[in-house]
Amino acid sequence: MERVDISILGRDYSLACPPEEKQALMAAAQHVSQLAGRIQGSGKISGNERIAVMAAIQVAVELLSVKAPDGPLGGLAVGDFKRRIDSMNSMLDAVPLKAVSKAN
Repeated sequence: MERVDISILGRDYSLACPPEEKQALMAAAQHVSQLAGRIQGSGKISGNERIAVMAAIQVAVELLSVKAPDGPLGGLAVGDFKRRIDSMNSMLDAVPLKAVSKAN
């Protein structure tokens, strides 16, 4: 494991990660730091905890809107894919157990 020191909103954090993940972790930390700085700079939200939550929500929105590459799921956003999987799981959960065991 390798130690990575980062600073977000003037607070220092030490994280550990495998050496091969260091660059990705540093890039992620820098992205969060920039988002938090923009949120803080807007003056609409105060308090580091609230700023951190707003930055986390922004990162989640970015993640869920990422589109799948070409292929059978091409163009489908990660969030849409997750919602479809959840919907399929709900439909499967709604099927009576007897119907499933008779099919086998």
